[in-house]
Amino acid sequence: MAPSAESPGQAVFDAVILAGGEARRLGGADKPGLTVGGRPLVEHVVTAVADARTTIVVGPERPIPAVVFVREDPPRSGPVPALAAGLNGVTAPWVVLLAGDLPFITASHVTSLLNAATTRPSSTSPAHVPDDVEGAAPEEGPVGGVVMVDDGGREQWLAGVWPAARLKRALAAYSGRSLKGLLGPLTAVRLSLPGRPWFDCDTMDDLEEARMHVLNEWTALACKELGIDPADVDRDLILDLTKEVAHGVARPAAPLTAYLLGLAQGAGTAPDDAVAKLITLAKNWGQATTETLTDS
Repeated sequence: MAPSAESPGQAVFDAVILAGGEARRLGGADKPGLTVGGRPLVEHVVTAVADARTTIVVGPERPIPAVVFVREDPPRSGPVPALAAGLNGVTAPWVVLLAGDLPFITASHVTSLLNAATTRPSSTSPAHVPDDVEGAAPEEGPVGGVVMVDDGGREQWLAGVWPAARLKRALAAYSGRSLKGLLGPLTAVRLSLPGRPWFDCDTMDDLEEARMHVLNEWTALACKELGIDPADVDRDLILDLTKEVAHGVARPAAPLTAYLLGLAQGAGTAPDDAVAKLITLAKNWGQATTETLTDS
């Protein structure tokens, strides 16, 4: 596989994405393959590390170009064996380690992690520099691992950047099963980033929240493009309408009904209770068709 192009001025890194867990809280579903915003979760993560020299996904092989797929032995044996399997293919000086279910992670978040890892801290903040940092000269300034923290300040061990050689040495000497136990001693910086790049989809509620977030973003962008005040859009009511139409009439009727409603409202001909009337019509569609439709 040809490695990805490297961005000028950015630290050279490989990416390891762990995407082979059991997803017990999702009933054993293929979590990285579940979609948010029309794409599988793992593809969101792969896109965020597009500048990696090599991207290694630890998990079942999928039709994603320019990605190396490997499996831990045995499969689904935990994050530490999965990390070990991924690290076997790492040759860059830095490794970005991410979970395969982060729908909101972006390339800019990854760049921020890399910058924090490769920028030497000032002399006024020695607490961020581990005592046992090895290797580069002071002017090169690698400071060790960087882990992302969530909005509650909790470390997210599957969202960080690590010096690859040092991580490999630590892993070779580690006999535990916890990523925190492995990565904690290597951590130099705990980094909070804007947005929710740490948000993962462990449950169906998480997945639904991620999908609704995408819907919120789409609504805002579409309103801006069309010159509509988002406050004038009762999103939940429209979603109720389209759901009733899709289930009660036919799936293609849902977007058509929303379009017809928009035309009527734009022309000023829709009654105030238009949505309620349409929902009632959809719920009673079977009876309505029996009474009004003929074969002619």
